[in-house]
Amino acid sequence: MPVPSRVPLILAPTPLHPLPALGARIGLDLWIKRDDLTGFAGGGNKGRKLEYLMADVLASGTEIVLTCGSLQSNFVRQLGAACAMHGVRCVAVLMNLPYAPETGRPSGPTLPPTGGNVVLSAILGVETIRVPDGTWDALFEATDYTAGALERAGRRVYRIPVGGSSPVGAYGFVAAAQELAEQGAAFDAIVVPTSSGSTHTGLAWALKGSSTRLIGIACDAEPSLVEEEMMTIGRGLDELTGEPKGLTPADIEFRLEWVGAGYGVATEAGQRALETLARTEGVFLDPIYSAKAFAGLLAMAASGELTGRVLFWHTGGFPTLAAGLAS
Repeated sequence: MPVPSRVPLILAPTPLHPLPALGARIGLDLWIKRDDLTGFAGGGNKGRKLEYLMADVLASGTEIVLTCGSLQSNFVRQLGAACAMHGVRCVAVLMNLPYAPETGRPSGPTLPPTGGNVVLSAILGVETIRVPDGTWDALFEATDYTAGALERAGRRVYRIPVGGSSPVGAYGFVAAAQELAEQGAAFDAIVVPTSSGSTHTGLAWALKGSSTRLIGIACDAEPSLVEEEMMTIGRGLDELTGEPKGLTPADIEFRLEWVGAGYGVATEAGQRALETLARTEGVFLDPIYSAKAFAGLLAMAASGELTGRVLFWHTGGFPTLAAGLAS
């Protein structure tokens, strides 16, 4: 299988270890994959994607990398670091709280527009363009407008989708699945947060045909994510690698029960899950992604749906926890 070009950013392999105290409490042989400890720009899963995305950026001779997301985006923070390290301008079009049109603007505890990743992205030199809150489509339209303006000014622009969710970005998690296999522990199930879809898709593509159940816990209320974005990324991985796995919706387990009010809004179950893991194992989650996923894991363990050896894939996001929540 051809391997895309890569620039080294993270410290890998990331730790893989059991959570014995909490595992005994909930009746699982519970383990954790510590992508919060990637060692790059505050940690988190996005560094895996960026190793391959930045290689593509550098090969293209691009002057400006353009992306979009929320003000507290973990991806924008790490993209800013990767661009700064390699002398490339990073521009990000950001909303405080983008939302799905089906649900409208969600209410509840949200991340503030200051502190956390906002501060870190500024330190890294990210050029941010803030637009009023609206739908994801409105955010994408504003990003298209920005790209057009830069290109009309004669700049070469490399577009990276929200969260790095492209086949090239997803390949970072094809490689991560291989890393996990090389660490020598087999699992009955893996639980991972799912938002823009490429982390989940990369793992699902790599694990297709295995006996491991991969469960993605939604952090955004987008039921169409599987049929649209994830299948597109899966087909792109087939083309990128020359290995036609033919990922289908039947290969994706995507659970919406713990998403709460929507993207960027914390949940009570997530807060309880965050406190549970911190107080039993000394591991912090973030309120927007990993806490929701861990809430799902705890609920499935309590109902008997999860048994045996289970891995939680920690995707990081500590700066958002430090930013605090606003009601």
